[in-house]
Amino acid sequence: MTGDNTPEAVAEIDRLDAAVRAAPAGDLAAQIALWRQTTALERWFFLARGSADQPRPYAVAAEQGPMICLYSSAARAGEAARTLGLADAAPLFSVPTPAAIDYVASFSAAGVFGVTLDHPRLGHHIPLANLALLKGWVEGAGR
Repeated sequence: MTGDNTPEAVAEIDRLDAAVRAAPAGDLAAQIALWRQTTALERWFFLARGSADQPRPYAVAAEQGPMICLYSSAARAGEAARTLGLADAAPLFSVPTPAAIDYVASFSAAGVFGVTLDHPRLGHHIPLANLALLKGWVEGAGR
């Protein structure tokens, strides 16, 4: 695993999480800002499942279908592994953005519904179908 996201970038995720929670129902501006910040992260982190040579990301069951857990930092992923009882069995791996968006989107063929951010700490989620919008933000930013 290479590097981590800056503490400032992760702190901005927390600030935007608070804004989403404080926003009136149906107000999407804070959610959009949160997911824009998520796409601005240098890397997305995942808890590895499966073999070491072909890890796949940990996912949780949700009413809509499985959701891949993405983490804003290695520390958040490690915290989640401990909270979820996976600490010894789930090494971490990361994928740089924007490649991470395509990586997560590729799991739609396996029946994955969406992606959840910093589960169980934050838990904001979006359907995989919306990842094209996130990728457009990254490409629009000239990255």
